[in-house]
Amino acid sequence: MNLVNAEKVKLTGNKLNDKVYYHHSGYIGNIKSETAKDRMQRQPDKLFRAAVWGMLPKNRLGRAMIKKLKIYKGAQHPHAAQKPQTLDIA
Repeated sequence: MNLVNAEKVKLTGNKLNDKVYYHHSGYIGNIKSETAKDRMQRQPDKLFRAAVWGMLPKNRLGRAMIKKLKIYKGAQHPHAAQKPQTLDIA
């Protein structure tokens, strides 16, 4: 599955400012936080990968499924030969 133009997707409500993503470096007291707005500007592909991973089963099947997901920031992608069809969500 391909997701193109990830940087153009909009979140509803106050999710850009209220939704916070955390990750830990492994050192004591070194938890990092980032809002959805910051992550959208910096790495929109990681935002959607985390969203899809949250919906998948956390086992070897889910890991195999997430490997098939290809996310691209812009419209340029190397899958032109597969002729992906546009999905209009309005």
